[in-house]
Amino acid sequence: MEATFVNPDTKSSGSKVALAGKIISALCVLFLLFDALGKVFKESHHMEGSTALGWPADQVQSIGIALLISTIIYVIPRTAILGAILITGYLGGAIAIMVRVGQPLYFAAIFGVLVWAGLYLRDEKLRELIPFKK
Repeated sequence: MEATFVNPDTKSSGSKVALAGKIISALCVLFLLFDALGKVFKESHHMEGSTALGWPADQVQSIGIALLISTIIYVIPRTAILGAILITGYLGGAIAIMVRVGQPLYFAAIFGVLVWAGLYLRDEKLRELIPFKK
């Protein structure tokens, strides 16, 4: 029979990392849901903003549905990585549009980093796959 000792600091720091990731992810998800649902339900501010960026008004709802599906996939733990990839594609399109119309693109870029940071911190398998230190 072997005794195994668990360092309580390691266990609590791991849970703190995961908690930080969940908080970052939750904030990202709230914003993404706000944006997606505004587009899906054709809220006037979302429609005005999207058409000002050059999106055809009849396509804004489809874009919102794509973002909503991507966000739902991101929330489900088993499919979170696929969701992050889809959201990254969505944000890549947002960056391209911002460059085309001459608007600042830093928000979409930083938001993409936050989506992945939240997932990285809350998903131990992803941290093992992409270690920043050994």
